[in-house]
Amino acid sequence: MTDEQTEREFRETADTFIKLANEHIESQSKENVGMALLYAASRFNAFVVAAHNDNLKDYEGDHDRAIGFFMVEYLRMLKENLEDYKRAYKDQQEAADPGSGA
Repeated sequence: MTDEQTEREFRETADTFIKLANEHIESQSKENVGMALLYAASRFNAFVVAAHNDNLKDYEGDHDRAIGFFMVEYLRMLKENLEDYKRAYKDQQEAADPGSGA
């Protein structure tokens, strides 16, 4: 599988979770759904880390490295997505007031 195919598969998978989250916000708050997604990601990623180790000693050895990895990745992705929304706000503002020069 090429990097492009992997990236496309990654985005498509993420979109399925977002679609499900959007269905849940019809009956719950966005904040609750967001926290549930965060909890589910942490729980699943703990499973992924455990699945990569054959015993408790190895698992414990990977513990801090896994936490560091997931923290860095989450922060990177969050910043990227916040910037996407910032651009969307700017585009929306410019569309509403084309002469503003903003």
